[in-house]
Amino acid sequence: MTGRFSGKVALVTGGSRGQGAAESRIFARDGAVVIVADVLDTEGKATAAAIRADGGKAEYRHLDVASETAWQTTIDAIAAAHGRLDIVVNNAGVALRKPSMLEVSLEDWNRVLSINLTGAFLGIRAAAPLMRDSGGGAIVNTGSIAARIGHFATAYTTAKWGLRGLTKSAAMEFAAWNIRVNAIHPGLVDTPLVSESADFVEAMAWMTPMQRAATPEEIANVVAFLASSEASYMTAADITVDGGFADAGAYRHVLLRAMAADAARI
Repeated sequence: MTGRFSGKVALVTGGSRGQGAAESRIFARDGAVVIVADVLDTEGKATAAAIRADGGKAEYRHLDVASETAWQTTIDAIAAAHGRLDIVVNNAGVALRKPSMLEVSLEDWNRVLSINLTGAFLGIRAAAPLMRDSGGGAIVNTGSIAARIGHFATAYTTAKWGLRGLTKSAAMEFAAWNIRVNAIHPGLVDTPLVSESADFVEAMAWMTPMQRAATPEEIANVVAFLASSEASYMTAADITVDGGFADAGAYRHVLLRAMAADAARI
């Protein structure tokens, strides 16, 4: 263990698998006590146990991020057990890829926003006072490239754009408490969230200049950087981690198509 987070306590929502599990492992590897929070109890307990088996410090807590009461209970338990909280990663989320908003029910809409956006709001609001009393810390919100460009998943996109605003508002308010708040915006990542969407994955990889999905560890490394003292002057930032999709994907294919033609005129 490198000790980058020695003496720190980190809470990772959606921590049972995928990006959240990778983030939990990195924080524990670098010395933090990690609270793996999720509603997937079996997988979450297994992730925490695996971290402990590797010599790290981790515990699992059931947390429905859409519940105000559950958030406060979790923060109170962390305060009682550890006396501090230094890092919060709002990673929990659900996807809803519908080709048209006409197919999105009100129930779908409310569910996606309650987890992907309201959950982060409740988490920041509940955690900030304990982080303040711990001397400050870092919050990292998991957005998406859907928050940077147009996207067909209406409820998901709306939630992620809202998360950008929440990040900037919280960064401004809590800077006085030495709490930094940043957002990452991953592109295609090889996680269970997309594992059953083969056509979507193939199309995303085709459009991505790096021609592949990220591993969860590649995203987790950026999260760990933002949570570390190495990013001590970064707050309110949107960090895109997408293999070039948002900023270069479209024009890459324009170039490839133009150059593919005989006697191309570009």
